[in-house]
Amino acid sequence: MPIDGYADAIRERLPNHEVRLARSPREEREYVRDAEVVTGLSPEGLLDHAEALELFQCLYAGTEHLPLDALDDRGVTVTSAAGVHGPNIAEWVIGMMLTFARRLHTGFRRADRREWRHFQADEIYGSTVTIVGLGNIGTAVAERLGGFGVDTIGVRYTPSKGGPTDEVVGFEDEEFHDALARTDYLVIACPLTETTEGLIDATAFETLPPTATLVNIARGPIVDTDALLSELQTGGISGAALDVTDPEPLPEDHPLWTFENVLITPHNSGHTPAYYERVADILADNLDRIEERGFEADLRNQVIPE
Repeated sequence: MPIDGYADAIRERLPNHEVRLARSPREEREYVRDAEVVTGLSPEGLLDHAEALELFQCLYAGTEHLPLDALDDRGVTVTSAAGVHGPNIAEWVIGMMLTFARRLHTGFRRADRREWRHFQADEIYGSTVTIVGLGNIGTAVAERLGGFGVDTIGVRYTPSKGGPTDEVVGFEDEEFHDALARTDYLVIACPLTETTEGLIDATAFETLPPTATLVNIARGPIVDTDALLSELQTGGISGAALDVTDPEPLPEDHPLWTFENVLITPHNSGHTPAYYERVADILADNLDRIEERGFEADLRNQVIPE
């Protein structure tokens, strides 16, 4: 859906509000001057003109690119698009798991060569899936795995919160590596933080069974690329499905492209025609709450300054 569709989706949900779509920097400066609510990628460069701004709805799930301190100083509430990626990215994860289990990529390559030759395949059923990160995406993955007959382990900062997986552990070395040792599919769905940067390193790969498959839809630097390459070269891991890489974009001559057991997509697992519809739902929900209780209302996906 193009950006015009986003404006139309907002109008459909908020018929009693004026919705203006800026198509140039000049219009952005003009429209933002008296707007209480602005939605887009970032208001940076517009804050000096945003005299009435009360709420900024970001189009991204992540908000690390926003001038959060400046917005907080101005008393502007910020909400994100967290949650819009759950169904679509979860489907990508399940699709990749099925591809590796049933070796569909092998079948597709042989079909391209018009080669009728059988190959061995496996099942997801009975496997153990470890999901690092139990936010919206990790939760959506766990929920969709419910019908596949697998055991699931969730990894989160506060295991006492529980989650939708059969078991929940923290990032402490002993319990994290115990989970890795039992893992058939390792799904990375956590934010990139000081704790998670380089989390899947040489030691983690040594703990994983050689039959394990890595699935990363989070951020490239969570996985040590050199360690991953080493495991792929020595058969220390069954394969990898990567929607994110380090570096990114992945250079044409990077060795990751050369492995038949590595499936790469260009950071587009989150693409869906329903994206703007879901963001419009978040914005409409929050404006309903504001109309009921004012700007002090508890808002969906509100970003709390640190």
